[in-house]
Amino acid sequence: MKITKMKFYNGSKDKVCRLGLSTLFLEVQQIILETEIRLFEEKDANGAAVIRKALDDRFEAVGEWKIQKTGGIDWIKRIRYNNSIISRIGVEIQVSARSDMLIRDVVHLRNSLQAGEIDVGIIVVPDDRLQVFLPDRTPSFKDAVRYIEEEFKEAMTFPIIVIAIEHDGPGKSLGKQKRKS
Repeated sequence: MKITKMKFYNGSKDKVCRLGLSTLFLEVQQIILETEIRLFEEKDANGAAVIRKALDDRFEAVGEWKIQKTGGIDWIKRIRYNNSIISRIGVEIQVSARSDMLIRDVVHLRNSLQAGEIDVGIIVVPDDRLQVFLPDRTPSFKDAVRYIEEEFKEAMTFPIIVIAIEHDGPGKSLGKQKRKS
């Protein structure tokens, strides 16, 4: 995949450098860049769950990233020095749900930041171009910025980084999940 945009809130860029999280931040970017996604470039023609699974598989393959399936941050990794945990980064991947679920991700990051479980949070979302090819209520970079800056302004006081991702190019349609009846 490609990274097309990043937006840093409340000194998150400085915190990444100051707290020794730059290696983990680069690792997150590398995971995204090494996840190959090709899809059918037509409006609403692809399922987003395939992208989510591919990113989850890459995080798992890299190792030492801890996953939390529900009720918390998707992926957390810690930097250790002399067997002491120094800093932690948390990643929320929001590519396969409704855009209003972004608020839940921001709340997860806020709660984990306040509890001292992480030091910087990252939200990964489709960029505005990729979002067009996914289901119509899938979030985009524009949605994430709007939720943080307009609808949940408190979020601008948290060290959060929003990363926009785009597919690698055209390909076959990514299958959509069957709806539960």
